[in-house]
Formats: sequence, structure tokens, C-alpha cells
Amino acid sequence: MKRCPECRRDYYDDSLLYCLDDGSTLLEGPGSGSESQTAILHETAPPGEAVTKPQIHTTEQTAVLPTGVTELQKGKGFNKRLLFVPLGIAIIILGGFLGYRYVTQAKQINSIAVMPFVNESGNADLEYLSDGVTESLINNLSQLTNLSVKGRSSVFQYKSKEISPQQVASELKVQAVLNGRVTQRGDSLSISLDLVDGTTGDQIWGEQYIRPAGDLAALQSDIARDVSQKLRTRLSGADESRVVKNQTQNTEAYQLYLKGRYNWNKRTDAAMKKAIEYFLQATEKDPNYAMAFVGLAESYLLSPLSTDELKATVAARRAIEIDPLLGEPHATLAVVLKDSHDFKGAENEFRRAIELAPNYPTSYHWLGEMLTQDARFEEGFAEYQKALELDPLSLAIATDYGQALYNDKQYDHAVEYLKGLLEIDPSYVRTHSYLAQVYRAMGRYEDAIDEDHRAAILLGTDPEEAGEVKRQLTQALRAGGAKGYWTKKLELAQQDLQKGRVVAATDMAAIYAQTGNRDEAFQWLEKALQAHEGDVPTLKVGPEWQNLRGDPRLSDLIRRAGLSAPNGS
Repeated sequence: MKRCPECRRDYYDDSLLYCLDDGSTLLEGPGSGSESQTAILHETAPPGEAVTKPQIHTTEQTAVLPTGVTELQKGKGFNKRLLFVPLGIAIIILGGFLGYRYVTQAKQINSIAVMPFVNESGNADLEYLSDGVTESLINNLSQLTNLSVKGRSSVFQYKSKEISPQQVASELKVQAVLNGRVTQRGDSLSISLDLVDGTTGDQIWGEQYIRPAGDLAALQSDIARDVSQKLRTRLSGADESRVVKNQTQNTEAYQLYLKGRYNWNKRTDAAMKKAIEYFLQATEKDPNYAMAFVGLAESYLLSPLSTDELKATVAARRAIEIDPLLGEPHATLAVVLKDSHDFKGAENEFRRAIELAPNYPTSYHWLGEMLTQDARFEEGFAEYQKALELDPLSLAIATDYGQALYNDKQYDHAVEYLKGLLEIDPSYVRTHSYLAQVYRAMGRYEDAIDEDHRAAILLGTDPEEAGEVKRQLTQALRAGGAKGYWTKKLELAQQDLQKGRVVAATDMAAIYAQTGNRDEAFQWLEKALQAHEGDVPTLKVGPEWQNLRGDPRLSDLIRRAGLSAPNGS
């Protein structure tokens, strides 16, 4: 037996090292020391055999014998075995109770899904609050190296859906599910939490926090600490300080940050612009708010219309300066270095991001993408696997993995995989675009036309215009085969340029490559390289560049893009 020296709680599981209530180191209890012990005797021989020697076990429990036992012992012909029947039953019951209570409670939870908190305020404008508190808790718990926390993309797939904790646990492969409800009425904020066993659906722990709305920033840290303790996770001093670290004491700055994240996660042009405004306001309210600078860096890096890698770099470096233990800004710096054609520096930054934030799926995602673009497929697929383990329902990660299969020329596998993703969400544009890309490489042009048409409609293209493009491409394909298709594709792209529409330089280069016009293809690739377009790193592995293989200009471009020496270029 062991006992906690602080709260005096006894434990009957000798494998435990720390108190489940206060984390103190357990000491040997009175049952194993010099204190008095009461012997419990029982026979080990099978029924009907003579008892040769009693076996002695010790316990601090003193047996209470039934009334009349003393008199029976004095009686002639008394069978001593009857004395131990009720005592044996008591021991079995007590052992079962203690085993259930202490062994079950001692089970450490190694994986958890934090479900989107429900906004019960009756005000849709406070949706940013429930979403933001959820994401902040995910980020806090993700600091623990011995706990797998499912990523935001996966858990938010379940938002506003009626689904049992057991189903979530089964689909995301976690041991526990945390549900939450947020209510704000005037200056009062209430957050209710419910930690549930993913196998049985039983409640492990529940708590309600009622605080003034102005205490929101501090409340986040309290919740993170309490949840981590209820997961039976033994925290080192460093781990605990990271989990409960309050990035800002300024509640107004924290709320601005949450609004920024809420808009950032929408990923539309207008929402991203709002996100940048909110993050900037947060940094003005608290110039030492590291996560607000992280949000700024990611917004400048990923904004569709206003990508600014210089501003992204400045914001990321400021975040690291404030908090050197943050992993996310290192991932941002890695992307900037990759786009600057410094693959080695980018890999180092990705590795550092993973070291500091082992539960941040984006680092594994982006590193996997970079490695596969450099033809390091085995390594890259391993990183994708880690990303998908952390965020299994993230379509951004999953579709990029499908494109990596395409770059590795695993066309059949890529088609099967991407079609499977469409069953999950048929409205995700990138899945259709990547599937069209695979179909073109396989020579399945009509299928490619269909997928491109679906993608165009989802992007908001006028249905009549999208239908006309589909009609012209189909007609050209049937009249002139693959050559007719690519000729029409080039004609349509040139028309878009004449109308002032944006066409990626790599897209133009790929079309010219397919039509056999190498000189034009390399001119557009040079523009793409100078513009740091995201598809430039595919030069080494992309099937769309097959017609350019063997040309020394391609080898030169690949080297200048920061990729390792090409094979067969």
C-alpha cells in the first residue's frame, strides 16, 4: 500500500508513483512499514485436502467477526473453515472495489478530442468566443508531449452535429472526449465542461466555471490546467508552465485575437482581411502578445490576395522573440525559406517547429509536402501520416496527400483516395482540382473536364460560363484528341489573360509544355520562379513537366528553386 503524504489518501496499486489528486510522490503506507498489521489467514489447498500451512497477507483493515463466532469456536466439532467464508467474501468484494476505484482511476489518458464548444448565449455574434475558447484549449493541451490532441480541422467537422462521444472517439481514435458549453450574459461568463470516456460514454469529470467576462484570459489557463490534471497526466514543471501559460493578461486583446482566429479559419479573401485587422489590434492592445503575432504571420503568409512574406517573417520573428518556446512561427518561417529556395533552411525550421509543438499538425503537413516535392517520398509520406494522425479529418492535409500520390505517379491510388475524400465532403474545391490533375495524367480527359467544371462552379464561376468552357473543351477533345484538348486549353487561358484575369505562371507553363512549345513554357517558368509561386517546387516530380525532362533549362530551374539535384531532368 502507498499513501500520499499531503492529502493522506491511500492507494492499493503499488505501480502508482504519484497522487492522482495533488501529484505528490507516494510513500510506502502503514501496511508495509513498522506499524501494526493484522494478519488474514486463508487456505491455499483445494477443498477436501488437508491444510498444510496458512498463507499470510497483511492489511491495515481489521476483520470484524460475525456475532457468535467466539462461542462457536468453543463448541465441540467446530469446522474452522467456516470462519473464513464470510471473511473471504469480504476480501473479494473489497479487492474488487479497490481495483475498480484505484486501478481504473489511475489509467492515464493519452489521447483526447476537444469538441467545438457550444454557444448557448443566444447571440450568434458570440460564436467567435465559443470557437476561440475551443481552439485555445486545443493549443494549450497540444504543448504536452505525452498527449495526442486531435487538430482543429478534425473536431470542427462535428460542429452543430448531434453525435455520441463514443462515435467521435471511434472515428478519431481517442480515449476521451471533452465537451463544453459557453454562456455569456452581460458581464458574466459561464463555461461548463464534461470529460467523457470514449469507450463507455461515462463521465470522467465535469466542472462549471462562472467568472466575470473580464477574467476570460485567465480562465483559459485555469481550464487547461484542470483538464490536464483530470487526464491523469503527470506534468513536469516545464510542461505545466507551458500548458497554463497565459499569453496575455489583457482580456480585450485576447478577445480581438479570438475574433481574428474566427475569421482566419474561414479562409475567404474578405475574412482574411478582417483577421489581419483584428490581429493588428490585438498586438496594439498588448505588444507582447506572442500568439497575436503568430496569427498575423500566418495571415500574411496564407492570404490569397495579399501574401506578404516580408511582413510574415517580421511577425513570426517577433513572436519567437516574445516566446522562444512557440513552434508555430517556426513553421511560418520554414515556408518563407522554402519559397526563397532555401530547402535546407526550411527543413531545419520545420524540425524545430515539430520539436517545440509536437501536436501541431500543420508542421508535419508542410514538411511532408516539401519532402515529396523533392522526391523524398518515403520520408514525406511518413510526415503526412503523422499530420493525419493528429488531424484525421483535415481536408487540407488529406487532399495534399492525394496530390503527393499523383507526384509519385501512383495514379490509381490517388484516384481512389481523392474519390474517397469526395464522399466525406463533395464541396471541397481542391479535391476536384487535384482529381482533374490526376485524370489528365492518366489520359482520362473527359473525367478531367467534369472535375474542373465542378471545381469552377464551387468557386463561384457563373454556371453558364462554366458550362460553355466545359462544352468547348469536350468538343475539342472529341475532334482532336489530347492535342485538341490542350490547344483549346491554351486558347481559353489566353482569353482569360486578355480579360485581365489572374492565371498562374506555372499553369501557363504547364499548358505550353503539353502543346510542345518548350520555349514559351520556360519563359513562363522563369516568371513563376521570380514570383515565388507555390507550384514551382513541383518541377522536380510533377508529371505535368514530363515533356520538359532532359532539357538543361529544367535542371537549372530545379537547382535555382532550391531542390536537390534532379534525376533524369
